[in-house]
Amino acid sequence: MSETSATPASLDFIREMIAADVSAGRNGGQVVTRFPPEPNGYLHIGHAKSICLNFGLSQEYAPNSRCHLRFDDTNPTKEEVEYVDSIQEDVKWLGFDWGTNLFYASDYFEKLYGFAIQLIEKGLAYVDDQTPEQIRETRGTLTAPGTHSPFRDRSAAENKDLFARMRAGEFKNGEKVLRAKIDMASPNMNMRDPIIYRIMHAHHHRTGDAWCIYPMYDYAHPLSDAIESITHSLCTLEFEHHRPLYEWLINNVDGLPGQPYQREFARLNLTYTVMSKRKLLRLVKDGLMNGWDDPRMPTISGIRRRGYTPAAIRTFSKAIGLTKYPSLTELNLLEHYVREDLNKIARRVYAVLRPIKVVLTNYPEGQSENLEVPNNPENEADGKRQVPLSREIYIDADDFMENPIQGFHRLVPGGEVRLKYAFCIICQEVIKDAEGNITELRCTYDDATRHGAKPVGRPKVKGTIHWVSAAHAADVEVRLYDKLFTVEQPDEEAGEDGDFTKFLNPGSLETITAKIEPSILEAQPGSHFQFERVAYFFADPKDSQPGKPVFNRTVQLKDGFVVKK
Repeated sequence: MSETSATPASLDFIREMIAADVSAGRNGGQVVTRFPPEPNGYLHIGHAKSICLNFGLSQEYAPNSRCHLRFDDTNPTKEEVEYVDSIQEDVKWLGFDWGTNLFYASDYFEKLYGFAIQLIEKGLAYVDDQTPEQIRETRGTLTAPGTHSPFRDRSAAENKDLFARMRAGEFKNGEKVLRAKIDMASPNMNMRDPIIYRIMHAHHHRTGDAWCIYPMYDYAHPLSDAIESITHSLCTLEFEHHRPLYEWLINNVDGLPGQPYQREFARLNLTYTVMSKRKLLRLVKDGLMNGWDDPRMPTISGIRRRGYTPAAIRTFSKAIGLTKYPSLTELNLLEHYVREDLNKIARRVYAVLRPIKVVLTNYPEGQSENLEVPNNPENEADGKRQVPLSREIYIDADDFMENPIQGFHRLVPGGEVRLKYAFCIICQEVIKDAEGNITELRCTYDDATRHGAKPVGRPKVKGTIHWVSAAHAADVEVRLYDKLFTVEQPDEEAGEDGDFTKFLNPGSLETITAKIEPSILEAQPGSHFQFERVAYFFADPKDSQPGKPVFNRTVQLKDGFVVKK
């Protein structure tokens, strides 16, 4: 998987930039990237794109490269150890390893504090007593400059004293902040004396109560990169306007081990999905989803539980590439790569989701037989298995139509279909209950049509359907997952009220009892299957147990997206 070549085979604009740096000998030809999540929620599929990029680069440029996993844990009121653990699990699941390069911004709190003192001494930072509302009001607008704080010209000595007292806990939350002194008339709002430290009397999951002032993300991020000698700080486009502040800090703080630079790429936007940890948190907190790992969620833990594979996510991330402009990626494309990977690894089995009984009237009563069928036609090494067949079977209700429409090539009254890997059957009679509901089909079978033999004296059979033996079938819980939202862009459709939840798909989960062949009754949690002619399914790793599996529908068999090659 790794490449020792200094230039990867396929170059996007980020890789072109890095290849040029390596060729020029910048940073001694080293490539050091980082994935810097905030531990304030579970990662989603959008983060997977960044993970694959940053860790992928470290593989492409091995051995002169590495990728750090660094938690930007600068806001203790929103951070939890649960999130830290889940993020590490997600990165490992995707197939990447940070080795010894696991870091936290909180590791650098003392250094970051010292850098702030240095900025104060240079006259580049000051303590502001204005309230948050006053700071907001004096910041200006996109067309009008901001106004100076009345505390902007405090002496370095006074600022150092106040900042030390802030650290000592003398002041309440919001009573004072430390701001960088840059330019209140800058056209970039992020450069108008941004806040770099705030008071926050909150317990930190790693440092406890040692600190009551915490650095802002925009301050901690570039300086942490420099401390770790990161060479390329790769961010999504929303950080493009933050880059001048990133560079200002790198240029104005002395004694930094590294001189990283930031470049941005477009984040992943996926149809029928929201890509905001805040909004995903709302779905969980409001009970609209069954936790962060609900298989309908676009979180990495959710798609893992649904049955997506890490190989499919890596391939998808590579296929969509990197651009400088926002775009919308079809969910169908992601499902295409999931389907492609599962097609190679998923064992084929029989399962009937909406059963209707079929009695083969000319099949001997009390008799059964075993048919040998392949586990995966795509991989002969997966071998074969025995599937039982008896007089009574179940077929899917979708495979029978009493009053067929044009083009329906499955079972109809008087019609003939092939039972996959068995023989052809002809429907002779439809049995209904008092309400007119079909309860049973009575058919005859043609033993001469085994092994794919054609019917003699009858038209060619156009349809082939799956089935399970009624005498051997097991009942299992099957969860049919679908799109989470009914519209492609729920954020945009929400409009002024911003309530994206009104577009939640009421049919995103349907739980049914299905009939399965006995070979998968002992399915291990986390096993992939293709229910033939239906969809790909995954034995739920949380709720399944051998003898009582629960299956999640991962993705339909039909591929609605064509990839140009």
